[in-house]
Amino acid sequence: MTIQSTRPTNRAVRPRTDGPTELADRIAGDVYFPGEPGYDEARAGFNLLTDHRPAVIAVPTNRHDVVEAVRFAADEGLRVAIQATGHGPGTPAHDALLINTSTMTDVTVDPVARTATVSAGAKWAPVLELAQQHGLAPLLGSTTDVGVVGYTLGGGFGWLGRKYGLCSDAVRSFDLVTPDGNPLRVSATSHPDIFWALRGGGIGNLGVVTDIVIDLFPVSTVYAGNLFYPAEDAAEIMRRFAEWAPHQPDDLTSAISLMNFPPLDIVPEPLRGKSFTLVRGCWSGDLTVGAEIIDEWRRWKTPEIDMWAEMPFTAADAISMDPTDPMPAMVTTEWMNDLPDAAIDILVDRVLPAPGTLPLILFAEIRHAGAAVARGASAAPNDRGREGTFLLELGSVVPDPHVGLAVESAQRLTRQALAPYVTGAAYLNFLEGDEKAARSASAFSQTNLRRLNAIKSALDPENRFCHGVAFGH
Repeated sequence: MTIQSTRPTNRAVRPRTDGPTELADRIAGDVYFPGEPGYDEARAGFNLLTDHRPAVIAVPTNRHDVVEAVRFAADEGLRVAIQATGHGPGTPAHDALLINTSTMTDVTVDPVARTATVSAGAKWAPVLELAQQHGLAPLLGSTTDVGVVGYTLGGGFGWLGRKYGLCSDAVRSFDLVTPDGNPLRVSATSHPDIFWALRGGGIGNLGVVTDIVIDLFPVSTVYAGNLFYPAEDAAEIMRRFAEWAPHQPDDLTSAISLMNFPPLDIVPEPLRGKSFTLVRGCWSGDLTVGAEIIDEWRRWKTPEIDMWAEMPFTAADAISMDPTDPMPAMVTTEWMNDLPDAAIDILVDRVLPAPGTLPLILFAEIRHAGAAVARGASAAPNDRGREGTFLLELGSVVPDPHVGLAVESAQRLTRQALAPYVTGAAYLNFLEGDEKAARSASAFSQTNLRRLNAIKSALDPENRFCHGVAFGH
């Protein structure tokens, strides 16, 4: 490492009371502190379950604002947390400086270089729209409503993943503001250790990424969608998926999902209040071949609803059908190398509700990985967190805080029951809150963890950036 902190290291990490006014004089963006109009809006994210109370919130409009905000935090002895869209929050930023990058939304596409340059607060929707005008696609995830930078720093496993890898693999450069307020351009040839750490090392621990440059790929029309099978056939369908998926070409990224659709008006009537077993995915190769592969499922068992079809990749949100309105939610994750009958039985029993009962787990999705996702593991910091065969995500909505304990217990007990069948590694983008701090180190091998900690210690010896992924610093 060649980057060392140049600021004092003996300052106590505690806020002063006269800071917010000074910060407002130093940046063009807005500054909020408790009790001021706009404070609650600026601290709120997509996941409404996170209720943090920062000492001060900075809403920068440009990279210079970020530099000044970080330097202010260093001078004042404040911890720093980062929030763009508020998906996948870390530990609450109580009494810290929260840097809300949501107004930094610049996106440009270079169709000749096949790259996109994306600022810290931009979501995937404008990136996809601009890229598709040139027949190109980014490696976005399950929804265009997620922020690009946070998703990419955590790895980024989307519906093109098996063919092209994680989005972190596609990064050409980062613009980073280090914990002492030093702006850097980070790439494979400039500060390569930091570049390596950021390509899958997670958000919020090495500084503030203000812009990234990512590769785009020649994808415009795909064969994608969902087959809806009865919930009572879940075990049979999951067993078939476990045998079928590992033999599919890299052009197909697929998943099976046990889904309990809530009885809400925003859910289409045929799905509202019902449970299904979904076979979903995206084929990005020859469309005729993709249709024939899914026809195997149709011939085996006719689905109740068939939504697989050719579609422009601009419609990729229709695959996962993720919610677009902020909500209180809990998610957790595990990796598995196999999907044995015993693991299938555990998931069916714990996710699908008994007649007359309400589910505590809204969905369980098992995404088939391998291929380019696994091939890139050896060069990535999050090697353990991407080398499994099947990625499990458990998700729940928490409509009432009192339900939270029951939901947390249901997820924890499900993971405990699955313990004999999992690798023990976590996928960073499916960790939130205290679990992100407790389990994120499992995404890294011991060798990579030591390397990450060395980089972290050089950049942030006071560990002021401590609200995101935890290396064990």
